Amino acid sequence: MQPRIIHHEDIGISKDLIAASSTPLVLAILAEGDSYGYAVLQRVRELSGGRMEWTDGMLYPVLHRLERLGHVEARWQVAESGRRRKYYRITSQGRAQLEEERRQWQAVSATLRGIWGALSVGVTASHPATVASAWGA
Repeated sequence: MQPRIIHHEDIGISKDLIAASSTPLVLAILAEGDSYGYAVLQRVRELSGGRMEWTDGMLYPVLHRLERLGHVEARWQVAESGRRRKYYRITSQGRAQLEEERRQWQAVSATLRGIWGALSVGVTASHPATVASAWGA
């Protein structure tokens, strides 16, 4: 029996959310240390507990865009196995971008926690009949 590969569609994470989170995730992983594509994919899987499965086709355009923007630099290196790998490292400009991404994501997260907290209090405190009568039903 072969293991089942879980894709982000299987767990309800939208493609838009996967795309939006790709830049801060890649920059944060590279802030941990230089890495190559497959290792970045593995780290995303590890950090997400297997809930996010990226593909080469998703990762490499992100890495190339970050390289064009000056946020990462790439170099070819021969691994112990003799195989050539392209390693990426975050630049000082990339670290500044990571801090900006972190600031923005923290603001979004705090806003969502605030509204979801308000909704859960409102939902648990309200009986459906009370909510219906409040809306004139």
